[in-house]
Amino acid sequence: MTDDNERDWFKSSYSGPNNNSCVEARFAPDGIDIRDSKDPDGPILRFDRTTWTKFVRRLA
Repeated sequence: MTDDNERDWFKSSYSGPNNNSCVEARFAPDGIDIRDSKDPDGPILRFDRTTWTKFVRRLA
């Protein structure tokens, strides 16, 4: 079981309430954490703020 605070995780407002095939994110002090909503106890990817900002800008 993970020690993560489950209230901090969020997913896109475009995800329906019954859609568990999403990524979830949370803000961390030094960046952002990402995980698979189907496996909340699985691995977490952490991106620093600079890397995450570059990624998001490339999506636009």
